[in-house]
Amino acid sequence: MTASRTTAPGTRLRRVPGAREQKPGSARTLLLEDGARVRRTVLPGGLRVVTEHIPGVRSAAFGIWVGVGSRDETPPQAGAAHYLEHLLFKGTPTRSALDISAALDAVGGEMNAFTSKEYTCFYARVLDDDLPLAVDVVSDLVTSALLRAADVESERDVILEEIAMRDDDPGDLVHEEFADAMFGPTPLGRPILGTVETIGSITPRAIRSFYQRRYRPENMVVAAAGSVDHATVVRLVRRAFGAAGMLAGDSLPALPREGRFRTRGAGDVRVVAKTTEQANVVLGVPGLSRDDDRRFALGVLNAALGGGMSSRLFQEIREKRGLAYSVFSFTSHYADTGMFGVYAGCLPKKVHDVLSLTRDELAKVADSGLTDEELVRGKGQMRGSLVLGLEDTGSRMSRIGKAELLAGRLWSTAEVLEAIDSVTVDDVRSVAATLLEVAPTLAVIGPFDDDRAFASVVT
Repeated sequence: MTASRTTAPGTRLRRVPGAREQKPGSARTLLLEDGARVRRTVLPGGLRVVTEHIPGVRSAAFGIWVGVGSRDETPPQAGAAHYLEHLLFKGTPTRSALDISAALDAVGGEMNAFTSKEYTCFYARVLDDDLPLAVDVVSDLVTSALLRAADVESERDVILEEIAMRDDDPGDLVHEEFADAMFGPTPLGRPILGTVETIGSITPRAIRSFYQRRYRPENMVVAAAGSVDHATVVRLVRRAFGAAGMLAGDSLPALPREGRFRTRGAGDVRVVAKTTEQANVVLGVPGLSRDDDRRFALGVLNAALGGGMSSRLFQEIREKRGLAYSVFSFTSHYADTGMFGVYAGCLPKKVHDVLSLTRDELAKVADSGLTDEELVRGKGQMRGSLVLGLEDTGSRMSRIGKAELLAGRLWSTAEVLEAIDSVTVDDVRSVAATLLEVAPTLAVIGPFDDDRAFASVVT
């Protein structure tokens, strides 16, 4: 399936050079859509600034996206990217940890950060009048963190508590076990939080070295959306990053990540014995990379199979038989691979029935695809989710920031909607048959002590 490239009324696409071909200091319009304007400026050192002006709003979202995540760590560094995310809030030469948090609280703003497998984001959302403050504070903590040894030690226990909290939640832990079972001892298989062993042994020097090598301007994208003026944002960012000495040199913006991951053999079973009242299971297969054109067909399949109350899995497992309270399918996309799976939480005595029905439904879509009615519902769910998800400035900021960092190209909403609309029954059947031709991987957490009892599920 190939996505259409026609555009809807009110959308203007500019075929502009990529960031590496753009002259430093110049501004380019990337997209005009329904009154919103997306622009990009490349600053010295390769730092990219992208903004989206949205008429009629009074808020502004600001974020700094760094192209480093848990898959960039060596085994002894496991958890370093997330550890570093915590530490950047502990203080700079001009602000204490309290100063950082109080600055945004004082104006009713919000500030936070998160780490993923492939990137880290630090963000704030404020009234438009307070955007200069948000830019200054977030830029300061990203560019000028002190990373004191005392802070590394104090935060170590916090992260160990976070790992313990994750381990006490089987609904979260089962997804970690599934990734580990599917990807094995690789960067994609390791947990973002790291392990008790790696967090306990990582040194302040290792954290500082990781920061200095990875947090470079050419590896960052600054994004802002809402009631923002592009030139003003660029001026604020130039001042903040310039003060930290990070706008020097002739580095080009980093290219989007090009991984070379090759998925290991599927069909593994991972059973974690825990005394729980509920069994938590994830059954799935390797998925698609984020730039695979078939991802739209997979999205429609995911929506129809387990994306809502009308989905096959919800109807068959919960509504008709009452075997589980929670059941859904999911997809994850990375630079070079992905995951497609099903999660369910049920009473331990019902787990084999749930898994058998799940395998049956997966086999059916691999063999016959979706009905015309399911195709229409799946497309409608994807369209609605896309548009409703862009109704706030934070979502808009994330959209343009991730697009620049991960793809180097911004799709218009109209293009994505057209790509969804172009999906056919044959497209869905084809992607389902391709992905589901391999034996699935299974992760189970519950009061079970024998992997062999689940072997038939993956054969």
